[in-house]
Amino acid sequence: MITQPAGGMVRGKIGPGLILKDTDMKFFIDTADIGEIEDLAATGLVDGVTTNPSLVAKTGRDFKDTIRQICRIVDGPVSAEVAATDADGMIEEGRLLAAIADNVAVKVPLTWDGLKACRSLSQAGTMVNVTLCFSATQALLAAKAGATFISPFIGRLDDIGLDGMELIQEIRIIYDNYEDLGTEILAASIRSPNHVKLSAMAGADVATVPPSVLKGLVKHPLTDKGLDAFLSDWAKTGQSIL
Repeated sequence: MITQPAGGMVRGKIGPGLILKDTDMKFFIDTADIGEIEDLAATGLVDGVTTNPSLVAKTGRDFKDTIRQICRIVDGPVSAEVAATDADGMIEEGRLLAAIADNVAVKVPLTWDGLKACRSLSQAGTMVNVTLCFSATQALLAAKAGATFISPFIGRLDDIGLDGMELIQEIRIIYDNYEDLGTEILAASIRSPNHVKLSAMAGADVATVPPSVLKGLVKHPLTDKGLDAFLSDWAKTGQSIL
């Protein structure tokens, strides 16, 4: 049943986990490859970037310089992950990362120390992406700690025989039960275009995807077949539009 809450936005279940929203689903690119980011950002479809030490290590570039350059290319949030595991270390590293650019979102793990760091950094006005989320109760804690984003790892749950999309749906229901929880659901560990579709259907606010997956969203064999047929028919006319 569709309900009309305070504020005028229509909300309600139309299918499993599907909620009408007043904002578009956002696409973040999960990479530290500057060339890929520049290429995809030119489409206007990139709303942010997520990185981690492993992705930066693959580039062979300096970590902070890489984050700085990405922040110049993309206006939206750029997640940069801390390496410390204790709260004080995460806070110290988070402050240094946040000083790189205004659009840095400090990424911290979903541990007790990570939640302490999240609270401290978010209260200081820094965007925080709490990562490695595998349960709805973890997501609830992150939201209460002031996380800007919560990153449930869909693919890794699928790998061990669980349903990653069920987690997205559970988090969506919990967050929508409480007006004060402003944390956005950032579907992560996405492996395929189908993961993106299901995340959108489940109500995720953001999908962070490898470049190959984002490019794959546009592809369909019938599109290619239809285009080939149109071009073949046009060639038979012997005409030119120019």
